[in-house]
Amino acid sequence: MSADKRRRADSEGGYRRFRKEMQALGVPVSRETEAALQAMVTTLERWQRAINLISRATVDDIWTRHILDSAQLIPLISGEARSLTDLGSGAGFPGLVLAAFLPDFDITLVESDARKGAYLAEAARQMGVTGNLRVVIGRIEEVQPAKADIVTARALAPLGQLLALADRHRSDPAICLFHKGKGWRSELTEAHKDWEIEAQPFPSVTDRDAVLLRLAAYRAKDLRDR
Repeated sequence: MSADKRRRADSEGGYRRFRKEMQALGVPVSRETEAALQAMVTTLERWQRAINLISRATVDDIWTRHILDSAQLIPLISGEARSLTDLGSGAGFPGLVLAAFLPDFDITLVESDARKGAYLAEAARQMGVTGNLRVVIGRIEEVQPAKADIVTARALAPLGQLLALADRHRSDPAICLFHKGKGWRSELTEAHKDWEIEAQPFPSVTDRDAVLLRLAAYRAKDLRDR
């Protein structure tokens, strides 16, 4: 099998797994959502030739490693939420993927790299999700607070740092959804030193060692409590 045929086979296999896992999660994938995600993948593959958006090793498995990994957050989003801010959006995971599933949400993607910000804007345009979506280029701790109902981040920073970064961008109350790898327990233990946290771990469908951390109310501990 040629390299091109192998890549196509890998991509098609990843897409089939994406559809299967979304069905298992009880999340419908409409034609409009599927078309938006296909447009995102096409745009990412084109821009990947110029700037490093994702690891080269994961390009052929994008539907599982990135699209499914992001979309599995959908069941954890409360029905009352209407706005979402994705911190350190990078290649659009999970923010752009969630935008394809949540057309009625006000979504903000925060990214410090101007080149990636340009990609995000173009991908959103190609996906047809620009109506309620904005790309903010700047440092998370310096841009205008978003005050969102949902705050997301993937592969951005240790949990303690994430809580500090997300704090000014969340409404009261808000839900934070963070992808975490196999070291999530030690990160949670370390974060408890400085923060009062209500955290629920949910198993990831893409990595047996990873979890999705869902955090409701949290606040910084008083100095005397640390």
